[in-house]
Amino acid sequence: MVAAIFYHKADSGYKDLPAFHYHFPKMYLSRVEQVVGRRIIYYGPLSGQTGQFYWATAIVTEVRQDFQLPGHFYADLEGYIEFDRLVSNRENGGLERNFILSDGRVSPGRAVQAVRVISDEEREAILNAGLSERSPWPERYDEAGVGNEFDEQPQAPLERPLVEQLVNRRFRDAKFRQHVRIAYDRRCAFTGLRLINGKGRPEVEAAHIMPVEQNGPDSIQNGIALSGTVHWMFDRGLLSMEDDFTILKSRQLNHDVSHLLRPDLKAIVPDNPRLRPHPYYLDWHRTNCFKAA
Repeated sequence: MVAAIFYHKADSGYKDLPAFHYHFPKMYLSRVEQVVGRRIIYYGPLSGQTGQFYWATAIVTEVRQDFQLPGHFYADLEGYIEFDRLVSNRENGGLERNFILSDGRVSPGRAVQAVRVISDEEREAILNAGLSERSPWPERYDEAGVGNEFDEQPQAPLERPLVEQLVNRRFRDAKFRQHVRIAYDRRCAFTGLRLINGKGRPEVEAAHIMPVEQNGPDSIQNGIALSGTVHWMFDRGLLSMEDDFTILKSRQLNHDVSHLLRPDLKAIVPDNPRLRPHPYYLDWHRTNCFKAA
């Protein structure tokens, strides 16, 4: 069996939307077709960082032709999830065989390949490096039968359970919550409040902008940190946000909620553009939730 690395650069000319599809030229078609139904790993440079990293994973569901650009194709994706941390291509002497040469240089032949095939063992090593960190804050376990935010599974470097957990909704919810809370430093984007309970647990919740039920991905760019009441209003389209992060209030609100929101009606978002809400998801929310309300 094989897996693959997909190279992505945010400012490239390709029409990637990493959580949904990957755009590539025909020269890589045979490689992408080998991994349909299998999990791939994203790799490349990221804004504000020096070097190149493994940073997310997803499953290829199908390959389709780009009818607007001859000789190009899309790999449709699902099950997208970002890593807990950026994983360097040089860790442990190189997580891909033959990528880092014995003298420490990056193999020039491998480095220029936008899609490169790797073994299952290499994929597992990268996934374990990227998805093994626990949340830095305690969770609330007052529901019966809930003992840990992760299903209890051994975390040996190449065990199968991690791959299986990547499709587990409970695992994915915990990772999404972990990533969004870290990105927003546990602060509600709409109220500006950072509330921490006596045991150190942040009260802020991780909201999907495009809901999971509508195939919204577990991407930080599809997430926003909100306190409970504001989260409820956001999910029901009573609050939304412009692309410049101005907070929108619905005319359907029965009461003025201005006292709950930041006085300037500007949401607090991460400094790093890579972690801010993506215009694609904000437009979806305004169109399908806010205007519909």
